[in-house]
Amino acid sequence: MTASRPAAAAPLITPVLIGGCIVLMLGFAIRASFGVFQIPIAQEYGWARSEFSMAIAIQNLAWGIGQPLFGAFAEKFGDRRAIVLGALTYAAGLILSSFAVTPGEHQILEVLVGFGIAGTGFGVILAIVGRAAAPEHRSLALGIATAAGSAGQVFGAPTAEVLLGYFPWQTVFLIFAAVILAALFALPMMRAPVTATKAELEESLGTVLTRAFRDPTYTLIFLGFFSCGYQLAFITAHFPALVTEMCGAVAPNGMLASLGIETTSALGAVSIAVIGLANIVGTVTAGWLGARFSRKYLLAGIYLLRTLISAAFILTPITPATVLLFSLSMGALWLATVPLTSGLVAHIYGLRYMGTLYGFVFLSHQIGSFFGVWLGGAMYDLYGSYTGVWWVGVGIGAFSALVHLPVRETPMELRVPA
Repeated sequence: MTASRPAAAAPLITPVLIGGCIVLMLGFAIRASFGVFQIPIAQEYGWARSEFSMAIAIQNLAWGIGQPLFGAFAEKFGDRRAIVLGALTYAAGLILSSFAVTPGEHQILEVLVGFGIAGTGFGVILAIVGRAAAPEHRSLALGIATAAGSAGQVFGAPTAEVLLGYFPWQTVFLIFAAVILAALFALPMMRAPVTATKAELEESLGTVLTRAFRDPTYTLIFLGFFSCGYQLAFITAHFPALVTEMCGAVAPNGMLASLGIETTSALGAVSIAVIGLANIVGTVTAGWLGARFSRKYLLAGIYLLRTLISAAFILTPITPATVLLFSLSMGALWLATVPLTSGLVAHIYGLRYMGTLYGFVFLSHQIGSFFGVWLGGAMYDLYGSYTGVWWVGVGIGAFSALVHLPVRETPMELRVPA
């Protein structure tokens, strides 16, 4: 009688993870580049800074509203159909925006872009990756998928800056529309099983949502994600302009100039790429740590570090060196909250409706994004400076660090009724 062979370990890298990374990378490359268009579009039409900022703010809010809707659509009609719908909506928004000549037109059309990002972004993709990953690899797989979004950020803003040197911004929008449609070639790889317990499969979406909404822990996670959206959206939309203007008296030189970074506008675009590059390491590390340590304490620590780094940056003279140092340190924490937050939602409330449940939490993130982008432009127009809105971000970052501490990480099915 021969001894039975032990079951082979489930692989970490799967076709679903690869396909999800491709979609996130291309989608986020485009999304991360919008801050580069801030000055060119405003200058061409003579708009106030707040006008284009409002368009990006509306984009972020639409992304947040669309996230639970696309999550529910994916869970009812299929993940890949949700991604196709998202990519088509994304492309339509970019194409139509290229013909917009008034602030109002841009702002309305950014609703389409925001919904497109929702259909090709974290809520849908992370749910697919989470269901397809083995339990022992789930946290790390979510970190790798999140890091793919950062990989897109590495080349998204610099690519937009290069393209703007050869084409008008309208043409660049059309090029980006073609890019997001190209992401659909990854769909054949994205066939994820529905990994759920029998009890989860028997429960309706309404039952699960009602239970989550009544749980104080879900509310705390929702509130804590607000500052993440505020900080990230403000920096993505306004940091290139902030660097261009506040670092204007100290032009890049020496090593930076030898690398082709000769202007503060180029430094601003590169800073977004540096954030994305550092975040590749940060999100994968966060995913790895999330499988080994308490997610709520990891999240509290990340928000605390963000608060300290942001305060230190604005309190010191802004130079090319401090810009790059800030980009590296903030980048390491940039999307590190995403695999931890999505993993926390899956761990507590199950995988069956993870897309919708995480989608509602992500709505808080995008409400924060709306205020981060909008306040950045509005306060700049009022005071000619980004300092005030920066300090608001520091304050709510500290709030998020505190609000995660009372979170209960025990799965709902294992909790003893009070």
